[in-house]
Amino acid sequence: MAIVIAECCQNHNGDRQILQEMIWAAADAGADYAKVQIIFADDLVFRERFESGVSENGVLKVIQRPYRAEYERLKNLEIQWSEYGWFIDECRKAKIKPLTTVFTRGSVAAVSVLGWQEVKVASYDCSSYPLLRDLRAKFRHLFVSTGATYDEEVEKASQVLAGASFSFLHCVTIYPTPLDQLHLARMQYLRRFTPSVGFSDHTLVQRDGIKAAAVALHLGADVIERHFTVLAPERTKDGPVSIDRAQLKTLCELAHGTAEHRAEYVAKQIGDYQHMAGSARRELSHAELLNRDYYRGRFGTHRADGSVVNNWEETPLKP
Repeated sequence: MAIVIAECCQNHNGDRQILQEMIWAAADAGADYAKVQIIFADDLVFRERFESGVSENGVLKVIQRPYRAEYERLKNLEIQWSEYGWFIDECRKAKIKPLTTVFTRGSVAAVSVLGWQEVKVASYDCSSYPLLRDLRAKFRHLFVSTGATYDEEVEKASQVLAGASFSFLHCVTIYPTPLDQLHLARMQYLRRFTPSVGFSDHTLVQRDGIKAAAVALHLGADVIERHFTVLAPERTKDGPVSIDRAQLKTLCELAHGTAEHRAEYVAKQIGDYQHMAGSARRELSHAELLNRDYYRGRFGTHRADGSVVNNWEETPLKP
């Protein structure tokens, strides 16, 4: 049986009642984990080059993502620290495991005392080795996404995590991800480093449904992470790449079913999937590199002296 993570992300719009509905809906669909993201607007880092973006000879070099607009957007979606304790308790009531993504080194200690057993590491922090070391010391298992990460960084991350319990999740950091750029064969490469590998899916639901996740399961994924919503797709930023209750239930049935059931589903509902398999080793695309540039360092630990410690820096957190 494969594990299914229902990624609630900010699809709750900062509303506890919506998040509660998501927890119980995910549990009812059969998901193994309900996941939130511990994001605070005050952890956002101002970086001048993203205010206007940069283009050279008609080629985009740096995306435009102004700090103030992003700060205000995130502020409206925040869940307070006390709500995360409630989230864990509510998941236990619904009989689904709670999971969260940790985005800064400075939040590790506070997250660890709330009662999480496992945590997620976002793609852009796969190469944040100090963060990985901090997390492995506090939690029983890490789910580490590997999107927009170079092979040598993945290999170094596996060395940092040697002896710990962890899963590597293949991910393509294009939002939404076209089916012909999935490169699901990369799970074979990741299995060199850990027996537990999977896929974090960001394909466009209206166009592709759960095709990518179904093929990933057919190819041997042990873990599937998929954005999930109980709202209409247009009501949240991640809505277009988020599956609904019925789709989550079908995905869970595939994940928890037999290999024969998965093969039959893929044959009947999808057919030829070679364009999704791609290559186990490949170069990062221009779009992935642009997103890596923005999201790697998007959040940091703000110290009392006004400086910021990035997750990949060995700098002490206290000034």
